Amino acid sequence: MGAPGLTSLALRAGERFDYGDVILVAQPPRTPDDPRVWAETVFSAASLPVAVRALFGVRMALAPLLGLRPAPKGVFDVREVVGQEALMAFDDDHLEFRCAVAVDPVMRVVRMTTIVRLHNWRGRLYFAPVGILHPWIVHAMLRRCRRVLAARAAR
Repeated sequence: MGAPGLTSLALRAGERFDYGDVILVAQPPRTPDDPRVWAETVFSAASLPVAVRALFGVRMALAPLLGLRPAPKGVFDVREVVGQEALMAFDDDHLEFRCAVAVDPVMRVVRMTTIVRLHNWRGRLYFAPVGILHPWIVHAMLRRCRRVLAARAAR
């Protein structure tokens, strides 16, 4: 067995980040091994849990109060797929984020790695509550995505 380590498209070797998390869920039988399918499904409007949709709405309402632009369309689009991992990324004035969804078909695990770099006081103020809720939000999104993809596989 090799040395332990985490590799992800979300991580850039040696670069600092202000926030990071890794959330895992079990991959149900017969669900796709394609990380693009998982990434696109986890961020699709139809797959978002109601509570997460509500939080996204709160973000849209409060962001302008901090002088932040609304998130552009396509902010969660897959930018690249390398091997068994799909990367979503977006850079803004106040922060940049990298989110990678990886599927390990041998271990039957889906992993979402999120890395955030904050650029200024707006980013720090915006991300203070987001950082607290982020693991809960991602876990809820992955659980819902897992159910959606399992239901598709059962048809």
